[in-house]
Amino acid sequence: MNEEERVITEETSETAAETNTETETASVAETAESVEAEAATEASAEPAEEVKETAEETDAEEAAEAGAGETEEAAAAPEAPAETMADYDDAITASMKPIHEGDILKGTVIGISDEELTVDLGIYTDGVVRLADASDDPDFSFRDFEVGQEISATVIRRDNAQGRIQLSLKAAAAVLGWERLQQLEKDQSNITVKISEAVKSGVTAYVEGIRGFIPASKLSLSYVENLDEYVGREIEVRVITAEPENKRLVLSARDILREKEQEERKQRISNVEVGLVTEGTVETLKDYGAFIDLGKGMSGLLHVSQISQQRIKHPGVVLKEGQKVKVKVIGVKDGKISLSMKALEDAQAEEVEEETYKMPKAEAATTSFASLLKNIKL
Repeated sequence: MNEEERVITEETSETAAETNTETETASVAETAESVEAEAATEASAEPAEEVKETAEETDAEEAAEAGAGETEEAAAAPEAPAETMADYDDAITASMKPIHEGDILKGTVIGISDEELTVDLGIYTDGVVRLADASDDPDFSFRDFEVGQEISATVIRRDNAQGRIQLSLKAAAAVLGWERLQQLEKDQSNITVKISEAVKSGVTAYVEGIRGFIPASKLSLSYVENLDEYVGREIEVRVITAEPENKRLVLSARDILREKEQEERKQRISNVEVGLVTEGTVETLKDYGAFIDLGKGMSGLLHVSQISQQRIKHPGVVLKEGQKVKVKVIGVKDGKISLSMKALEDAQAEEVEEETYKMPKAEAATTSFASLLKNIKL
């Protein structure tokens, strides 16, 4: 090998060595960068994993709390009892109960027409009430009933042509109605009735489907001349006689009217002031005085000692029934008014004395002791 070839070979070797060195250096650098990247990735992955774990733990805790809450609510809420056949025993027993004519059944109105009432009896079939079996009241109407209303009726036929039970309100009223009427008589409760017709010496009205009689004397506080004027009117009454064995029902409005009048009278009297001067009419004369009609349902006692300044033995000496007199109220107590004519005479006398009395002049009132003794004889 000559010198030139040797030199070229050495240069080639050096170049290869340098190339190997650069390659090794690049590999080392790449390895270092790879290590750093992995380290950075691991470093960034750790917080993410921690956050993920924290979120998962939080979700787990919330789920646990929610589950616990639902469990507590489920435990607190009472469980609906399971239905059994025993719950329907009463309904089944009622539906199987044998029905006899004359039985009084309770039911609920489920249908209303002008001619009949349909009733749910809670048994194998419905009941029906015809208008003819409802009431003797000529003004009776099924339109006064409401769907859902509970009624009591008597079985008059177990199976009519439509396969329903035929009922009667009228027959039930003959039993239950009288029981209620007797209780009303005992309690003296007020009830409102509508006058159906005018008859001899009174009017009639229906209560619980039963015809009652109101005597003319029990219809008003005063005499009723025309009973027809009351037909169709609604008034308050009380049961004063209820005799189912005699089918006798007597009603009265008079006691209620009297109580209302007395209450109104007390109210008016409470507004009367002592000292009031008014005019009245002599109603009646008694040994001890006279009763004076003051109007508006009020009257007062004019005692014999309050009639005149002079002493009299009987009010008739000065007064007569129907006479108009002026009186003064001198007392109001316990719903009673005390009157006086004498007090007015005293007042008039005082007025006259005040009008006629004149004060003498100073010079006329002056006199001497000698003039006072002038007409005296010793």
